[in-house]
Amino acid sequence: MTPTEDPLTAISDLGTLLAGLAPNLKKGCFVFVSLPDGRYGDGAELAPVGSFQEEEGLTLIVPQSRADAAGLAYTAVFRAITLQVHSSLSAVGLTAAVTETLANCGISANVVAARYHDHIFVPADHADTAFALLQRLQRQADAQR
Repeated sequence: MTPTEDPLTAISDLGTLLAGLAPNLKKGCFVFVSLPDGRYGDGAELAPVGSFQEEEGLTLIVPQSRADAAGLAYTAVFRAITLQVHSSLSAVGLTAAVTETLANCGISANVVAARYHDHIFVPADHADTAFALLQRLQRQADAQR
């Protein structure tokens, strides 16, 4: 099968992406946990919103409440900000612009690029500030268009 992307909806132009960010601060808190001998499909009962198979095991991004109930260790608590713009997986500069905006204010960003949207996991205690910064980035980009 040949890889395809819907050119009518997936956006690759950086200016258009930034002007259309439409950040959405998700409810709830999330944590990153690791299942050292885990494989894809393990931990499904934790309702992960993301996973990645690493050499050290299976990393899952799960609701904090699920990790707590399962007694799983984690080092930090995050909130998720979803960029509602439909970004192309071949777009250049979106991740850099978003992470630079947050980094300039001392906010770490763990970015997960999915098929349609980018999801930014920021420390829970900085989520409101991060959300406001991304809204400002969108307004600035929109004003430059």
